[in-house]
Amino acid sequence: MLSKFHSQKITNLANETGKTHVMICDGRAVSVVMSVSEYEKLKSENKKNNPGENIKGIILAGGTGTRLLPATKVTNKHLLPIYNKPMIYYPLQTLAAAGIREIMIVTGGNNSGDFLRLLGNGQEFGLRSLQYAYQEGAGGIAEALGLTENFADNQKVVVILGDNVFEDDIKMAVLNFQKQKRGGRVFLKEVQDAKRFGVAEVENGKIINIEEKPKDPKSNLAVTGIYMYDPHVYEIIKTLKPSNRGELEITDVNNQYIKEGIMEYEVLRGWWTDAGIPETLHRASALVRDQILNEKK
Repeated sequence: MLSKFHSQKITNLANETGKTHVMICDGRAVSVVMSVSEYEKLKSENKKNNPGENIKGIILAGGTGTRLLPATKVTNKHLLPIYNKPMIYYPLQTLAAAGIREIMIVTGGNNSGDFLRLLGNGQEFGLRSLQYAYQEGAGGIAEALGLTENFADNQKVVVILGDNVFEDDIKMAVLNFQKQKRGGRVFLKEVQDAKRFGVAEVENGKIINIEEKPKDPKSNLAVTGIYMYDPHVYEIIKTLKPSNRGELEITDVNNQYIKEGIMEYEVLRGWWTDAGIPETLHRASALVRDQILNEKK
């Protein structure tokens, strides 16, 4: 895998020596034997095989977990088990499987240090970097995302809510997003209980509005807990005002992208669930268990 640093190092080596060949060994330039054109082709292929290489991952794992009391009285809900692994493992694995190697976890509460003890520097997941940010209080999803601006460093980001579990591999979706020049991308799923979610209204292949937990949903397409944004998202967050709940809402972020005409979407094929209440926590464990058993057949 070629890092941005080593790519520049190899290009500089070719320029300084006046030669037209480089050789790559473990990602480092050590001599001059590969043609520059071949090297550029290799970089292009590397980008296709690792679509998340230049995109950063963010997992939002804050909140108080009151809907899962008393199980969350002594721990963060994202550390509760889903079948055979802590909940936080699932979004980490989703991002890592898409080739994303730099991830930040935003958490809060009295048990935030447990994430570091459990996950360390992320090497278990093949990460280059795993960082942490602390959200004081419950200021909303958009507020938590705003804490990651320095980490994002003007790059695109893939954001996952820490209590969401997905069957689908998002590698192709990340590749599609990498090709997208600007804007955001959300992931929809047909559901029976749309009133529980943010619901997307779609016309002529475009999202025209997202309504949060509507009494009379205009569709059965729920907005799931994966969001992809360009750096413009941080400018939008700074303009938001707290909702009636006193929080900065991610739906307001998404609707601003829609208003500007730069929001794309994909519809998930596999199952998806959140795990924020006892019923859905149990459902998530059952879905994961069934998937693992089916893979063993």
